[in-house]
Amino acid sequence: MLSTEFCYAQSWKDLFNKENIGKVVNKENIEKVVSDISGKNTAGMTGTWRFTGSAIELKADNILNQAGGDVAATLAEKKLNEQLAKHGITEGKLSFTFQADSTFQAKLNNRNMDGTYSYDETSRLINLKFNKLLNLQTKITCTSTHMDMLFNSDKLLKLITFLSSKSKSTTLKSISSLTENYNGMMLGFSLKKE
Repeated sequence: MLSTEFCYAQSWKDLFNKENIGKVVNKENIEKVVSDISGKNTAGMTGTWRFTGSAIELKADNILNQAGGDVAATLAEKKLNEQLAKHGITEGKLSFTFQADSTFQAKLNNRNMDGTYSYDETSRLINLKFNKLLNLQTKITCTSTHMDMLFNSDKLLKLITFLSSKSKSTTLKSISSLTENYNGMMLGFSLKKE
C-alpha cells in the first residue's frame, strides 16, 4: 500500500514540487511496489524486527470498498492494539529475529521461542514452525526498514495464545470479531528493523 499522506496545492507547479513528490516517492514505497510486482516479499528479511503496532490488510474489489475499508482498518488497528496489549504485546516488547539459515527466534518479554521458516513460492506465504509445537502461514511484506506480518484471524489467535501463554477468551473473541464484517481481512504485526 502506498503512502496515505495528502498533498495540497494551488497549482500544478505546487503539486509537483519536491516536497509533495517526496511524500509519495520514497525508498519505502518504491520497495513495496517492487516486492508486490516481483512477488519477492522476503528480500532483506534477515535481522531483528521489533513490534511497533498492529497491522491490518483488507482486500477490496473496488475503490469505494477500499476507501471505506481504510477507515475500518484504522479503527480495527486501534482495537487490535488494545487487545494485543492485554497479552503483553506492546511496542518494543515483541521481536522476531530471522537468520539466513532459515531459523528464527520470537521473543516476548523474557520468553524466547525458536523455530524455522520457509518461503512457499506458490502461495507467496512464509511458513513458521515453532519447534514442532505450532505451524503457521503468514503473509510477509518486507522492505529494508519495515515488515508487516499478517495472518488469518484464527492463526493470529493461535500465535497470540502461544506467545503469551495466556488464553483470555474475551480478548480472543474481541480479536476474532474484528474480521466478521470483512472478507479477506488479515491481522498481524507491524515491525521495524533494528
